[in-house]
Amino acid sequence: MKKFLDEFKAFALKGNVMDLAVGVIIGTAFGAITTSLINDILMPLIGVIVGGIDFSGLAVTVGGASIAYGSFITAIINFLLIAFVVFWLVKAMNKLTAKKEEAPAAPPEPSAEEKLLTEIRDLLKERK
Repeated sequence: MKKFLDEFKAFALKGNVMDLAVGVIIGTAFGAITTSLINDILMPLIGVIVGGIDFSGLAVTVGGASIAYGSFITAIINFLLIAFVVFWLVKAMNKLTAKKEEAPAAPPEPSAEEKLLTEIRDLLKERK
């Protein structure tokens, strides 16, 4: 039983598992922000633009079944808006990281062999 607990502890505290946990927590918080942006800011603006139409109530009855196609339309609109917002956020993050990468790297330090060859070359020049 102790070996099992030790193995589980090693697994649970590995960097990958901890990174995944942090990613899930940040993803959940980001999801709440994105949902609020869509529901509280963008959807009311879209409602004003389309004349206050609420798609979620649209449905058709076929036989005894009610097909709520309005909810499907609303889900598609939400998906497209969320995808658009995430696209722009990722694009902005890529732009920020690209600026950091564009900075020129310092030239690499010459190896010991190169230093030695440079010294030999300089000594040979001095002899002539």
